[in-house]
Amino acid sequence: MQITLTTPALLFPALSLMLLAYTNRFLALANRVRTLKSQYQTTHSAHLMKQIQSLRRRLVIIRNMQAVGSAGMFGCVLAMFLLFADQVKAGQAVFGGSLIALLVSLAMSLREILISVDALNIELDDLENDEERRLAGGASPTLPEEA
Repeated sequence: MQITLTTPALLFPALSLMLLAYTNRFLALANRVRTLKSQYQTTHSAHLMKQIQSLRRRLVIIRNMQAVGSAGMFGCVLAMFLLFADQVKAGQAVFGGSLIALLVSLAMSLREILISVDALNIELDDLENDEERRLAGGASPTLPEEA
């Protein structure tokens, strides 16, 4: 297989967007952690603790996604340098390693999304339980008025 100097460079737009998306996910989680912490301090709700535990796992995964994704980007730059220096075999090997790092990063991203769905299900379960308790308490559901 023939790899030129431009082959690793083709990944830069995708890598930049991927790392930006990871950073946005991290920032959204950081805000959610702060919100849940203040809510938990006032309510000491068990479902909030489940959310906090889920967020902790997600934060670790996102940190690792960013690290492996950055390593993949570093590998692409190194591969370009090696190809520029006429070290074709080494450049090919480093580029292959960076592609594997990107695959690992994407797999971690998928895992984090699955954990996120589980966290949303915790929220939905809590909402449904609240509604069941409210209805069991004898209150009738509020119906919209007819026009």
